Amino acid sequence: MGGGGGGLSEEQMKLEFTPTWIVAGVCSIIVLISLVVERLLHRLGKILKKKNQKPLFEALQKVKEELMLLGFISLLLTVFQGAIQQICIPQGWANHMLPCNREEESSGNEGGGATKEHLSSQFLVGVLGHGGRRLLSSGEFGFEHCQKKGKVPLLSLEALHRLHIFIFVLALTHVIFSVLTMVLGGMKIRQWKHWEDEIQKDDIRTSSIKVRHVHQFEFIRDRFKGLGKDSLILSWLHSFVKQFYGSVTKSDYTTMRLGFIMTHCRGNPKFDFHKYMVRALEADFKKVVGISWYLWIFVVLFLLLNVNGWHTYFWIAFVPLFLLLAVGTKLEHVITQLAHEVAEKHSAIEGDLVVKPSDEHFWFNRPRIVLYLIHFILFQNAFEIAFFFWILTTYGFDSCIMGQVGFIIPRLVIGAIIQILCSYSTLPLYAIVTQMGSYFKKEIFDEHVQQGLVGWAQKVKKRTAHKAGNGTAGNGVAGNGSASATASQEPPASSVKIEMMNLLAKKNEPQNGAS
Repeated sequence: MGGGGGGLSEEQMKLEFTPTWIVAGVCSIIVLISLVVERLLHRLGKILKKKNQKPLFEALQKVKEELMLLGFISLLLTVFQGAIQQICIPQGWANHMLPCNREEESSGNEGGGATKEHLSSQFLVGVLGHGGRRLLSSGEFGFEHCQKKGKVPLLSLEALHRLHIFIFVLALTHVIFSVLTMVLGGMKIRQWKHWEDEIQKDDIRTSSIKVRHVHQFEFIRDRFKGLGKDSLILSWLHSFVKQFYGSVTKSDYTTMRLGFIMTHCRGNPKFDFHKYMVRALEADFKKVVGISWYLWIFVVLFLLLNVNGWHTYFWIAFVPLFLLLAVGTKLEHVITQLAHEVAEKHSAIEGDLVVKPSDEHFWFNRPRIVLYLIHFILFQNAFEIAFFFWILTTYGFDSCIMGQVGFIIPRLVIGAIIQILCSYSTLPLYAIVTQMGSYFKKEIFDEHVQQGLVGWAQKVKKRTAHKAGNGTAGNGVAGNGSASATASQEPPASSVKIEMMNLLAKKNEPQNGAS
């Protein structure tokens, strides 16, 4: 078994024949790196909690969950790799739906180029050292096991290891791209802060009651494109183009802010709409940074359809681009619809222009759908970039699975366009336009008020259940119990109203004091 040149045999490379200082040293390095990462995440969480950034803290917890899921996937792949390797299938089954044509690969081998097998072994040995050689050796054992039966392995150990790395790279890329999108989009949204400050300082606006023609308002002039079928097409085209420049203007922000306040908090005209909008976006970030089950289904479908000659990786790059353009156009058109509603119903307006938020402006009357689409767009774009770099570092730029240069460059350009457009246009649009639904989000209240409302709701629920239980017990004892049970359920309604008013009063006290 011993090789020439003083090399170690496979038997001598096993763990029981490995020096203890090597085992202890490698374990120490792995544990040290894990502890450093864990402490950094813990420290970041403490900083976010100290700054009362609960939504971002919850997003960080979501990242930890994704890392735990990756660890579990890694554990499953490691534990069951031997069993998977020994699953044998007929050789004919392995000749269909291949990412690379075996004939092209074999001709490349004869030409002496950088072949797939050479790159595979070079990567494993270079990155994993002797462990890579053991991996290749174990893969040969699985092949021999199935070859005795006249079959081939379901999945080689080397392919299983590559898939393991790809899943890790994909999750890491998605988290990085999501954070980058939120940071860049947040910078754009914070530029609107000076609009909010100007409105808060403007006390003259509230006393303006003069009557003006509807077209004298800048919001109507910019958004209203007339009536009729032609104007409908023109408004959609305008919405499509508008997302690329000046997606939200000061008149848009001022009008939508006033519409929100007059609909949901009429009694507080000094409501900080910008602060609420940022809190709501941070809360949604928890959803965006995660990898949901339907996204994993997309990954599986892509791996299934990545067949040689289909160029699936190229055509699928257009899906997030078209979705992003559709989402941006729809969000812009919601603003246009708000302007059309006012212009169609009024010829002149006394005082300020007030729009009416409604879920009817959104797809299927659900503003939340936009968030799911943005989530899918960011994940698929991250998937494209992760897949490219995984192939580049694993198989090389000239490998058959990478494809032709004519398909590679457009994919990278599309990925960059999606990242920039989503960060600076679509995400800010989503942050403000989705507030134009029929309902407000819980982030309208401060954190302590949210906790108070939750506690209040739980108390009322327990109290109502307790009263109902007493009423049922009374009905079993005496026939007159139903009347007393009905009477006993009346007080909670008044007490609920009083507690709700107290909570809202506490909410408004610091704001009124500041104003």
